[in-house]
Amino acid sequence: MKNSEKEGHTNAPQAKANQTKAIKDNAKINIVEPASDAATELKELFVDSLKDIYWAENALVGALPKMAANASSPGLASAILEHLDITELQVERLKQVFELLGEKAEGKKCEAMAGLLKEGDSILEETTPGPVRDAGIIAASQKIEHYEIATYGTLAAFAKTLGENDAAKLLTQTLAEEKEADCILNDVALNVVNIVAAE
Repeated sequence: MKNSEKEGHTNAPQAKANQTKAIKDNAKINIVEPASDAATELKELFVDSLKDIYWAENALVGALPKMAANASSPGLASAILEHLDITELQVERLKQVFELLGEKAEGKKCEAMAGLLKEGDSILEETTPGPVRDAGIIAASQKIEHYEIATYGTLAAFAKTLGENDAAKLLTQTLAEEKEADCILNDVALNVVNIVAAE
């Protein structure tokens, strides 16, 4: 190894240390003060996150029929309506999770889902009916699926850590369904919709 390479390798940890120090020196701008009702235990964060996704799934139940109605591809519309049925079951499953935890099933507005649904509406407005709009619907739907996959993966991990094994099983079941929905959308996009939209 050349001396210059050795020096560069040696200086990397020092550069990171300097960067960390600079961030800490500016702590007043970087540190966020918690709200008065902020979670102090993992179970509180877990329940709060459940309320978030409970709101999100209920909002999705309301949004999916609109997406299906605006899809031109019968395969896409069918996939969306099938996922509507699954989403309704997922809402019921979340109620079971709340019950297992001895908590009331209630939602708290999920800003992430609200933003994703708003973006979906924008895509409908920005595309004409047909294959290009269908491609946009799939793109919006997959963003939603990826958000849900990340959320359910985290919730299942929280449940396992807290020893809530029955809740973990229910959340893992939903996680598998979200992954399957993403694969179905991907197949519709790659095998039909995107090809027609590109013509």
